[in-house]
Amino acid sequence: MVFILQKQKYAYVGLDTHKATHTAVVIDCWTKKLGEVTFENRPGKFEKFLKDIKAIAGNLTPVFGLEDTGAVGRSLAVFLLGYKYTVKEVNPSFSKSARHDNTIVHKDDSYDAYCIAKVLRDRFDTLKAANPQDIFWTIKQLVSRRDSLSKGLIAIQNQLHGQLMFNYPSYRKFFCEIGGNTALYFWENYPSPSMLNGVTAEKLGEELKEVSHRAVSLKKALQIFDLVAEDGETKQEYQTQRDFIIKSIVKEIRQKKEAINEIDAELEKMIPLTGYKLESMPGIELNTACHIIAEVGDVDRFSNSDKLARFAGTAPVVFSSAGKGKEQRCRQGNRRMNAILYFLAIQQVQLHSVSKKPRNPAFRAYFEKKLSEGKTKPQALTSITKRLVRILYNMMKHKTEYRMSDMAA
Repeated sequence: MVFILQKQKYAYVGLDTHKATHTAVVIDCWTKKLGEVTFENRPGKFEKFLKDIKAIAGNLTPVFGLEDTGAVGRSLAVFLLGYKYTVKEVNPSFSKSARHDNTIVHKDDSYDAYCIAKVLRDRFDTLKAANPQDIFWTIKQLVSRRDSLSKGLIAIQNQLHGQLMFNYPSYRKFFCEIGGNTALYFWENYPSPSMLNGVTAEKLGEELKEVSHRAVSLKKALQIFDLVAEDGETKQEYQTQRDFIIKSIVKEIRQKKEAINEIDAELEKMIPLTGYKLESMPGIELNTACHIIAEVGDVDRFSNSDKLARFAGTAPVVFSSAGKGKEQRCRQGNRRMNAILYFLAIQQVQLHSVSKKPRNPAFRAYFEKKLSEGKTKPQALTSITKRLVRILYNMMKHKTEYRMSDMAA
């Protein structure tokens, strides 16, 4: 009875958030719909929205539930928290389940908001409180922008491959990296063999020597001339236009690389402000550290490492019935975080390509121990991933650097 009386004090406001508009549905503790408001997603409209909600709620205290407090719903969540209202994060899987409770399933903004309000009412005590911190939100936006540029860079480099194969059939042998600074200089200035007419190996060698900071010179120039001679005549009609395409592609590659470097510079400024020292672990450089922070955010929202493991989908799931069953690999959770941890686990157990020494002796020893116990390599990597989650959690929780002794965690 006490629990019901507590529930009766509140008006439950579910919000279906979108880029242009938000739709809010207000229900009471008996899930009776009290009213609905649709308003523009602009801070200037939030005051009126709150006034309308208060009018609908009457004597009840409004509490709010949003599926998205990190992107399109973030501004509203910050606004409501500024007025000391209770704001909860509603897992989309919960509202989806509520939507399918009806015999006839339908979907629109109003009903989605109602389902969110119903989940807020039913799970009020267990839903996480919204905590949109600016630093983690900003890092996530920068990481997202970097990822977008990186995908674009891969796509434009593939276009460069497609163009070079006609002009320089042996182009892959010219340079180790097609998008390196020395290679880009060459493609931009000599997009086709005809551009090399009148250029001596000595002249080209001096140019490459300067661009590469003395890494390559005459030997590389001679190799290029030999490969061009072996390829034979590759000039085609409209060669001037085809050369223009390559120059344009090179220009875009440079622009994207510069943009990525600028983002990295901003991230280098922000990561120390979080207090996390993830880069102290072998295998974690700036990009990996930023991706981990972007997905985890404030580690204090996880009460222990097991909660973080479930969030990342690294904790096993038990499937059983009538006392029989077994643990199975989880295929849910945050798949981006799961992928980061998996590739990080591979790096921890790798041997150096030249010295053949383990990159991380402690993790390599743990990996071999699991293999000696009869586990397969994928199973042993899963064990590494679980251990990684515990170590990363403690490093982030206490803002400490990585130590080999952490393997005992």
